[in-house]
Amino acid sequence: MASVPATALRFGQTTDNALVWSFRKNCAIRPGQLIGVFAGLSVASLSVAMAFWFQGATYVLPFACLEVAVLAIAFVLYARHATDGETAKLDQNWLVIEQEIAGKRVENRFPRASVRIEPLADSDNLIEVSARGDRLEFGRHLRAEWRPLVAKEMRFAVRGVC
Repeated sequence: MASVPATALRFGQTTDNALVWSFRKNCAIRPGQLIGVFAGLSVASLSVAMAFWFQGATYVLPFACLEVAVLAIAFVLYARHATDGETAKLDQNWLVIEQEIAGKRVENRFPRASVRIEPLADSDNLIEVSARGDRLEFGRHLRAEWRPLVAKEMRFAVRGVC
């Protein structure tokens, strides 16, 4: 692959033999940290509920258990999507797009010679990558106003203009 000057790319990065665009979900807390937060909140809530239970307020403990269960469900749903992301890798012959959604990784390969990259009609919509009848939407974890710029950068890189 021809060397692309780093200044020509705003969103992508050059590697040894490819150009890579990688976008991840912006999460404030990693799943490992989330377990610690959940454990701390659960211990605090159940400790207070146990203290009230020993004082004769028997209905506090079941509601505290319900609270911890609902909190666990919310944290599991958050953690499933915390590692979501998309990566597009362009080498000599292929544009490979990897998408991870809820722990499921899907890889799509498009031949470089026939790939088309276009932002969809509305600027809030995703980037459409297509080739030989295959179609894919890219850019879920990218700010809407940057999608047309990323599409243009990727299109130029596919054509070898960068």
